[in-house]
Amino acid sequence: MENHQHNHDSDGHERLSPARLQSFSDGVMAIIITITVLGIKVPQGADITNLKPLLPLFFTYLISFQTIGTYWNNHHHLLQATSHVSAGIMWANLHLLFWLSLIPFASGWLGESHGGTWPTVLYAAILLLSAAAYLLLQRAVLAHAKNKDQLAQEFSSDIKGKISFASYALAIIFAFIRPTISYILIILVAVIWFIPDRRIERNI
Repeated sequence: MENHQHNHDSDGHERLSPARLQSFSDGVMAIIITITVLGIKVPQGADITNLKPLLPLFFTYLISFQTIGTYWNNHHHLLQATSHVSAGIMWANLHLLFWLSLIPFASGWLGESHGGTWPTVLYAAILLLSAAAYLLLQRAVLAHAKNKDQLAQEFSSDIKGKISFASYALAIIFAFIRPTISYILIILVAVIWFIPDRRIERNI
């Protein structure tokens, strides 16, 4: 009876736990990764040279897979910082998943176009908007965090986050000048986030 009451708010509505929100988000991100890899079509021939046209798609998939994997990893740690899922957190979480769900489309277009200007702009823009959406989710979680002051200090000194925003913004600009630089900047972000963010773990 006590547990039953704990899972409900004062107005009688069932409270969504961070674990349930995490499970939902895990499922969505798994589907996003699956859709992304399905964009790589099986080659028509049986010769090794038939794989060559697929290389741009494959490398784009690698970056997209690493990016989604990074969000999944950091998202998991972020939700551990709160024991309460507010409406703000739920909407911020959906906002993040919306932008991440567009990665398969942008990834496929970029790979198929072999680095066209507008596909590059779209891909970098979606990555930038995903980063902005994660920042909003971070702020929403911070409002209900267990160690709010410590986490606020950690978030304010987010060097990797600032580098990511700057790199994605520059990637959009360089897509009109020299797309190769855009790809270098996007890969740079993927590399610096290869090591998971441990700031939240240190404060819970």
